[in-house]
Amino acid sequence: MSNGSFPPEPGRRGGTLAIVLAALIPACFAGWLLWGSLDGSKDDGADGAGAPTTSSTSSPSPPPSGAPSAPTSSGSAPGKPSGKSLAGKVVVIDPGHNPNNRDHPSRIARLVDIGTDEKECDTTGTATNSGYAEASFTLDVARRARTLLEARGATVRFTQDGDRPYGPCVDERAEIGNKAHADAVVSVHADGAAAGERGFHVILPKSVRGGGADTSAITAPSRRLGEQLRSRFAKATGSEPAQYIGDGSGLDVRGDLGGLNLSTVPKVFIECGNMRDSQDAAELTDSAWRERAADGVAQGITDFLNE
Repeated sequence: MSNGSFPPEPGRRGGTLAIVLAALIPACFAGWLLWGSLDGSKDDGADGAGAPTTSSTSSPSPPPSGAPSAPTSSGSAPGKPSGKSLAGKVVVIDPGHNPNNRDHPSRIARLVDIGTDEKECDTTGTATNSGYAEASFTLDVARRARTLLEARGATVRFTQDGDRPYGPCVDERAEIGNKAHADAVVSVHADGAAAGERGFHVILPKSVRGGGADTSAITAPSRRLGEQLRSRFAKATGSEPAQYIGDGSGLDVRGDLGGLNLSTVPKVFIECGNMRDSQDAAELTDSAWRERAADGVAQGITDFLNE
């Protein structure tokens, strides 16, 4: 009542109240709707259900720093498990030759029985023109492949890991795979062909029988192993099958290798490239390429064991 104010008339009080309520109710209702929509969005996002989707033209948000990117359709990246388990499988990797063979020439030159014939216990292997030894290459690729296979659950054994004075001889290399009851054996090598000859190839056992050799039971599964290895190695490395051997098929069948003749389990050799060719040698001496080579070997074995 101060400041000269007068109380409103009874009729005006009711009319004014109605006008105020008419204005407030819609506003309150609109605010309630807005609050509900915001609160609902928050709940959906937290639960992972009913989250808003992006349009077909919008780009997905990048993953947080350090988070792995989603896999692409091109397959698993080198060094990553393929998703196919090898639990319960035994794989023997046979790194060709031995870095110490050169120090024991008379011992590796002695002849051993390969079933159908006799052959040297082992050799020193070949090397690039710059002196990078095949025995060093085979150990590096074999160790990388072992890491990949063990990550998939396989039990991996080596015929030698640079821990022997020489060898083992070719007959013992076969026996190691046999005694392990290996599901697959791969002998890793690099070729020493003429300069200008490029590419890789996989050596398969010929069907032979004589003396202690009988490959009749392993030729078929060894071919399947070789075919998987050829496919995966080419894909992983980008290398082409050698044109100078095996009619360019990437596969060569031989009956003169003790490591194959005496094997009773599926086994193949892979010649990863030609160390005497400058272009192949540039790849064979590159650590990143050797990682891809190991991935190809591991993937080929994995595919074979999951057929």
